[in-house]
Amino acid sequence: MTLLRGRGATGQGSPGSGSRIRSRAESAGGLSRRALLQAALAGAGGIALGGTLAGCAAPGAASSGKTPVMIWDLFSGGDGALMQEMVGAVAAANPDIAVDSTTLEWGAPYYTKLAMTSSGGRPPEAAVMHVSRLAGYAPGGLLEPFDLDALAALEVTEADFAPAVWQKAQFDGQLYALPLDTHPYIMFHNPVIVQDASLAGPDGKLDLDAVAGADRFLAAGRAMAEVTGETGVGWGYQRDTAGCWRMFWGLYSQNGGGYELTPGRPADLDIEAATEVFEFLQEMVDGTVAAKNQDGNAAAGRFMTARTGTMFAGEWDLPMFREALPDVGATQFPAIFGTPANYADSHSFVLPRQAHPDPAQREATYRVLAGLLKEGLTWASAGHIPAYQPVVEEPAYQELVPQRDYAPAAEIAVFDPDAWFTGGGSDFQTRMGDAMTDTLAGEAPPRTAVTRMLSEMDRFLSQPNPA
Repeated sequence: MTLLRGRGATGQGSPGSGSRIRSRAESAGGLSRRALLQAALAGAGGIALGGTLAGCAAPGAASSGKTPVMIWDLFSGGDGALMQEMVGAVAAANPDIAVDSTTLEWGAPYYTKLAMTSSGGRPPEAAVMHVSRLAGYAPGGLLEPFDLDALAALEVTEADFAPAVWQKAQFDGQLYALPLDTHPYIMFHNPVIVQDASLAGPDGKLDLDAVAGADRFLAAGRAMAEVTGETGVGWGYQRDTAGCWRMFWGLYSQNGGGYELTPGRPADLDIEAATEVFEFLQEMVDGTVAAKNQDGNAAAGRFMTARTGTMFAGEWDLPMFREALPDVGATQFPAIFGTPANYADSHSFVLPRQAHPDPAQREATYRVLAGLLKEGLTWASAGHIPAYQPVVEEPAYQELVPQRDYAPAAEIAVFDPDAWFTGGGSDFQTRMGDAMTDTLAGEAPPRTAVTRMLSEMDRFLSQPNPA
């Protein structure tokens, strides 16, 4: 990795405001810590605070004689319905446990509430967290590590996960997040357009070799544009800061770019590697390969009406695309810069720190979480790649198309850089996206985006970790 200092050189879905869908709250105590954390979080990133701190216990569990386990999640819509189906299945298999699943709207308020309940010492027994946010929580003592022996007793071991996501779930040599899935940023395609543009393999699907390398990818985009009469590649970057970041970080990783984000010190990026990424993106967004000044909704609309041949998006958009294009195809991210790498995140379960942990509840929590992992086939129907590989290896999963076709993305997944301020739903992704907008619109040179990103990274690094 070559680190070239930037300073001085020339150049899931949007998180919404938090609202509790189902929960039970009571005083969490620890007000001094709460006030301190609230002030620090608000000062660090302008994070909006909503609702109350929640001390948690499954309602009615004590009177039923069951062991209560409360889990917070951030799933709404189709994902939320699937999670409730999975919870129902696990609860039915464990009649001695009262599982209470509470859903809150995802985004900054969700993570703020999770931090506050952990600091207060009475959080839910488990919670869903993007693994990209782990670096902001585990070092501050807000989470507890998993007991590997206890997981192994439930047939959940390191060998059951792709190495990339398992390693990302670690902090200080211990497992702090139990991955439920890998959800990568991938490339969808219209098989008819791909076939007509002579980009299909023998199976009729997009041939990844036909779009490998920057020059070949751009040529493929022009070939598909000739077929559609409009554009070849769908990508909306206007007003989609998270999408901008996902695209950049995946390509930057393919190009061998490294980073150093050390608090109190200036940020380091490989400026040449980053600049090359923006040079490529400017070539791609030329009005023929991909539309200029396009937002995500417009890009999706073009793709679903066969006015463009491929579409960069998260796999969570699969249900929407399949409704419009029943035969929609999808692959891992093409190797545009040679080295296979695919931006991704992972919904994972974490154990918020308990002030007074109950061994029986902890044992029950492990059983519930292991059960949810093994319900991964249900989760996969939404497009997510189950992190628990025995599910991926099941014949039923191998019949899921196009899920099985992009499942290899989990093996080359790259995640957000490790820092307390990065991750899904963070202000960091917003600022990175804003920093590159002028360059993507062709109104600034490629290196300007890199310079602006380094400046924003420096601002984060100058602030203390509020957790």
